[in-house]
Amino acid sequence: MSIQYLSNEKGKITAVQLPIKEWERIKKQYPDIENIDAELPDWQKSMLDKRLDAIAKDNTKVHPIEGLLTELDR
Repeated sequence: MSIQYLSNEKGKITAVQLPIKEWERIKKQYPDIENIDAELPDWQKSMLDKRLDAIAKDNTKVHPIEGLLTELDR
């Protein structure tokens, strides 16, 4: 695979270019990838807002993801 990185005048990488065959393989593996920037529906935004508010009020039930992954590995 021949990936090319594009950078700005300060040397910061700003884009990645890859062969079309690789892009087609990625799209086959992740069919929704082209919709990744699609906006969330209002009902999902509302649900997320409610959950974030609940966490802000009481974060005692929030645990690091590592604990979940360890539990799932068991």
